[in-house]
Amino acid sequence: MKENKMGVMPVNKLILNMSLPMIISMLVQALYNVVDSVFVGMVNEQSLTAVSLAFPAQNLMIGVATGTGVGINALVSRSLGEKKPEQANKIAENGVFLAVVSAIVFTFLGIFCSEFFMRSQTDVPYIIEQGTYYMQIVCGACIGIFVEITYERLLQSTGRTFQTMITQGVGAIINIILDPIFILVLKMGVKGAAIATVTGQIVAAILAIIINERSNKELKLNFKAFRPSGKIIGKIYEIGVPSIIMVAIGSIMTYAMNKILIIYTTGKETAATVFGAFFKLNSFICMPIFGLNNGTIPIVAYNYGARKKDRLKKTVKLSLVYAEIFSLIGTILFIAIPKTLLGFFSASENMLAIGVPALRIIGTSFLFAGFNIAMGATFQATGKSVYSMVVSFVRQLIVLVPVAYILARYGMSVGNDDLVWLSYPVAEIASLVMTLIFYTIVNKKIIKPMPDEEK
Repeated sequence: MKENKMGVMPVNKLILNMSLPMIISMLVQALYNVVDSVFVGMVNEQSLTAVSLAFPAQNLMIGVATGTGVGINALVSRSLGEKKPEQANKIAENGVFLAVVSAIVFTFLGIFCSEFFMRSQTDVPYIIEQGTYYMQIVCGACIGIFVEITYERLLQSTGRTFQTMITQGVGAIINIILDPIFILVLKMGVKGAAIATVTGQIVAAILAIIINERSNKELKLNFKAFRPSGKIIGKIYEIGVPSIIMVAIGSIMTYAMNKILIIYTTGKETAATVFGAFFKLNSFICMPIFGLNNGTIPIVAYNYGARKKDRLKKTVKLSLVYAEIFSLIGTILFIAIPKTLLGFFSASENMLAIGVPALRIIGTSFLFAGFNIAMGATFQATGKSVYSMVVSFVRQLIVLVPVAYILARYGMSVGNDDLVWLSYPVAEIASLVMTLIFYTIVNKKIIKPMPDEEK
């Protein structure tokens, strides 16, 4: 087989070649996330709250799709690096099978469990009603997001990240165009936001399938004689489940934080709305880093499979540098212009009073978060996704939620709601320590023992 560019192209050029399209597409994704909430916020603050409270469930669904995709991506790239194309094809076919099965499960949960999920967080009838509508639509038509993400990961696994940028970009642009039409012009409110979202996802999924069939020459999927392989599915989930659990942990954290903010702050639902707005704004900082990760995971996995130690190490170092640049930009923006950022969501004076100090405090945590996120890609690509899972678990459930609970209750007693947001920098520092410990282990047991490349 001809050597893939991931094994021969200069590393810095390769990272930019692989990651820039992903970063651009992720920024477009982040834009449509914000635009979605901007137009919902124009309806009223309670509609924005409904979407914010639905976010943990929606995020879990996307997390299952992306986590499975991480396993598919890493295994296909590694198989290609080991010059095993038939194995790569089988992994890809089983990955598509898992996407369809997962979509069926979430469709059922979305249709029948959405109202219960909303009632568990609030007793405001309008918020419950609107949040239920939103969840039932985005989960009921989730086949689009599952198929889209799976086929995009197949493109990424062979180095075709530019095509991935096209599929994600088209889906996001369709969403952005349809949002004001459905939400404001047709006066569908939250329902319109959900319909715009799933329409963009379905179009992107169809486009991703077409591009794979026409341009992804290293993978030839054949479903006529397909039979699910327990062994391959097990390997996909061995890498992917930790990523899924990481997102599940994030959803549990978001759910718990919403409950803490509603119960133990004077802002109540407004504080939860601020938290939801933060997540939308946060995506502008973290999504590019995740895009960087999506570009570097197949590079690290390929060169790990090909036993090219120097290229692997250089990829890791450069990815950390780029991640910290994005993090620094986020810190500056959150500290310097929080009022402007919240203004995009038609923030009331009460929302600004809660949100401005919140963004400034949380913004300091980005400096640590970038390193932690980027290093997680190295763990995933070298088959140590469990390390990322442990770091995420400790950060969000062992540190963040308990510290937030303590600070929120103490803040309520002394009349200072701002204290609860300090839980974010505390949690990021704790995860930084754990990340450094785990990388030391990976470097010692996996990277250092690899043979040095001949000069």
